[in-house]
Amino acid sequence: MKSTRLIRAAILALLLVPAAALRAWDYEGHRIVNQLALTALPKEFPAFVHEPAAAERIAFLAGEPDRWRNTADLPIQNYNGVDHYLDMEELAEAGLDARTVPSQRYPFALAFAAGRVAHADKFPAIDPKKNTDHSREWTGFAPWAIAEYYGKLKSAFSYLKAFEELGTPAEVANAQANIVYLMGVMGHYVGDCAQPLHATVHHHGWAGANPNGYTTWPGIHAWVDGGLIAKAGIKTAALAPRVTPAPAIALTPQADGRDPLFVAVMNYLLETEATVEPLYQLEKAGKLGDEHAKTRATGPDIQPVSPEGQAFVEGQLLKGGEMLGAVWVTAWHNAAPDTYLRASLLKRQAAASPVAPNPAVEYWASAKSSKHLYHKSTCEWAQKIKESNKVVFKSKAEAEAGGYHACETCKP
Repeated sequence: MKSTRLIRAAILALLLVPAAALRAWDYEGHRIVNQLALTALPKEFPAFVHEPAAAERIAFLAGEPDRWRNTADLPIQNYNGVDHYLDMEELAEAGLDARTVPSQRYPFALAFAAGRVAHADKFPAIDPKKNTDHSREWTGFAPWAIAEYYGKLKSAFSYLKAFEELGTPAEVANAQANIVYLMGVMGHYVGDCAQPLHATVHHHGWAGANPNGYTTWPGIHAWVDGGLIAKAGIKTAALAPRVTPAPAIALTPQADGRDPLFVAVMNYLLETEATVEPLYQLEKAGKLGDEHAKTRATGPDIQPVSPEGQAFVEGQLLKGGEMLGAVWVTAWHNAAPDTYLRASLLKRQAAASPVAPNPAVEYWASAKSSKHLYHKSTCEWAQKIKESNKVVFKSKAEAEAGGYHACETCKP
């Protein structure tokens, strides 16, 4: 009975949240995606991410970008809000194709803005009172955010490898902490892109022409995000055995020069978009168990989530976890040691630890030579010095301190 009351309270809280503030997957759903991604990692992936504290932090950070949305500060609302979705239909309305859009954020933004102006008749007027963060001009940037976090994570693995070779324990620990942070936060956006209502203009009920009579209930977004997960009791432990191990994504060079990781992410989002109408079909058929929430009924909620509805949501959570794991593996697999940092660390090491003379190496000079040259003991000129004239030095510094200069032949 207590668990039922908690579920009802959670659903009511979701329904009372303004539509513009709703998110993809509640915190529990995002935790599940990040935890499934950890399960998908191959055995050879760096083990520190599986340490209990690191694994819990990665799960906790799944909710971080939504916490940023809890502040009313407009700069971060403008920066962060648009990274959670991509309303795919608006690309076509702006004359763009998801399969060919620029893989860099700002060239895409310019192209979309130009397309929006050129096809202004296809976009509704924006109410300034509802657009104080200036997000409604945009169709969303989720795949660009993921590609950018991939670059950050790849960089972090690169400098970790340099620190593991030449750094201090504190530097290695800090690099590992940065990787945990980036893995966790990135997971939020990859999880967003597994939620069908983050890939469509139909994010809070079917919008526009509706010949199939799909629900226009704004609360469907909140229900899929969290209400259904809570009601069906979906947990990581039940899904983990079904996870497919994550391979590295094949970063095949693109003929049009677009970034291959971005292309893979966009393809993933296109697959999610294809599940939008099937989700609405399940809702129309009563398979999502949302009737009690939709009608705000006061009696007992006796409608269960159907096996089909539960399987749909579980499948999307699994897809999100497996894709996230694959992006993590790809970043690690493609991260060569940071050569600039490695060179700096080598200089630091050399400055801190001067090379000691090698007692096995001797340098010879002739006491009778007017040229005052010293040679490696193996030099052809060294071999010609008479034993009675030979002066032996243990180091180049010792020879030069004695007034001798290096031989141009053996270059000691």
